[in-house]
Amino acid sequence: MSDSPSVKLVQQSDYQFAIYYNEERDPIYGDEPPPLGRSQGATPSQFLLAGVANCLSDSLLFALRKFKQNPEPIETKASCDIGRNAENRLRILAIQVEIRIGVPGHTLENLDRVLAQFQDFCTVSSSVSLGIPVNVTVIDSDNTKLYPAS
Repeated sequence: MSDSPSVKLVQQSDYQFAIYYNEERDPIYGDEPPPLGRSQGATPSQFLLAGVANCLSDSLLFALRKFKQNPEPIETKASCDIGRNAENRLRILAIQVEIRIGVPGHTLENLDRVLAQFQDFCTVSSSVSLGIPVNVTVIDSDNTKLYPAS
């Protein structure tokens, strides 16, 4: 992992941009929905959600693998609440992330320890949460809510 991640955006048409994240890979695309764009790529809000969700999923997987545990497959969904601030500008007001692990939680050793700290190692969500609340739920394959504790 690079210490200084970067991307390059190249306008394709109107609000659609090719996003280059690796010189050796094809770009991914960002666009705005109508009436500005044509929905020919993810919106900036969706990219933010993806970054938060991906980082949290990575952090949980890394923490469990440190204890030689296999929670796979992991499936994560993220959504956000968008509303207006005091200046009547649209803002992301909160982010919800639901991480589903592919095994029953009771089969994973050290799960309580992992759940208590995995978020602290997520660079993206820890940074974003300084300005936007990030609410995380972890659910196992038996549909049992593991985190936060009920």
